[in-house]
Formats: sequence, C-alpha cells, structure tokens
Amino acid sequence: MINDIKAELRACMNGIASRSIRESGMGYRLVYGVELPRLREIAAAYTPDRHLAQELWQENIRECKLLAILLYPIEEFDRDIADIWLSDLRTEQAEVAQLLSMELLCRMPDAADQAFLLMADERILYQLCGFLSLTRLLMQGCRLSPDAEAEFLDQAAATLPTTFLPLRKAVTNALLHYGEQSEETQHKVDHIIASCN
Repeated sequence: MINDIKAELRACMNGIASRSIRESGMGYRLVYGVELPRLREIAAAYTPDRHLAQELWQENIRECKLLAILLYPIEEFDRDIADIWLSDLRTEQAEVAQLLSMELLCRMPDAADQAFLLMADERILYQLCGFLSLTRLLMQGCRLSPDAEAEFLDQAAATLPTTFLPLRKAVTNALLHYGEQSEETQHKVDHIIASCN
C-alpha cells in the first residue's frame, strides 16, 4: 500500500514546488511538492488506519508525513503518539506540526488540557501546536475557566515576543479569537499586545 501511495505522489509531483521546499532546508529526504488539497483527495481513497499512518510517518518524505496525519484514526490518537511525532520534527517542518494540530490534536477528548501542556512546553513546535489547538477550540466556542484564562494569558504574553514567525502568528490568532468573546477579554488581549510592541 505504501508503494501505491508513493506511486500516486510521484504522478502528482510538482517540480517547482518540490525544488522550492527542498531549497528551504526543511530536512526531508524527499519532497514531491504535492499540495494539501490533493493530499486530502489521496487520503480520501483510503480507510483511516493506525498502522498505515505509522508506516507513512516513518518515511522522511514531506507528503508521507502529511498523509500519516490525514490517515490516523482520531479515536486511536493519543498524547504518546503526538509526543513521538512532534519529537521527530525539525523546527523547519512547522507545516507538519500545524496540520497535526488542526486534524488530530484539537479533536482529542482532552484537547484543551493537552493544548495547555503543549503551550507550556519549552520546545517551539510543541508550543506552536498548543496555541493552534487552543485557537481551534476557541473558534468552536470553548470557554476558559478563570484559572485557565490566567494561564493562557500568561503563556501568550511570555511567548508573543518570539522571533519564530509561525509561533508568533499562532499566539496572535489565539489572542484574537479569545478577545472576540467579550469586551472584557478584548481589553485583556489589547493590553498584552500593546505591552509586547
């Protein structure tokens, strides 16, 4: 099955995108340059399967890692797998971490708790996933308890000055969505953003 998937990826290869991604130094052994909408179409032809997803993840190929995320059954995904996968990634592979957040991390039963653990981690991609996951939860109507709110705002204020642009954008988006909840939350967000500028 892996060989069939690779054959399909080769058939969809975008030479210009492939070269651009390789030259950006993301550290993959191979890049086909296939865009995410096409990868979603490929994934839709397969039944989600943990073993297939893990086998795909082991390939140091950009598209295989993205497909692994799309094909991992959400009900079988847990923090241990997330930790293994995140620890495999280089900082330059933020695209994979972003998809992991959107497709799996924010859909876990304890997604909010996991988001806070990730935000508090010292590793930059873990923080990225934490803020992205919390943003998705806020977009879905999640409300924070007073303690969770205080922790989120402290983490956001501490992380916002980062020079890692994907993380800075994720923190900003989380704050913006949080601020939309009320005038009071917007005031708190404005204060944090002003203090970091």
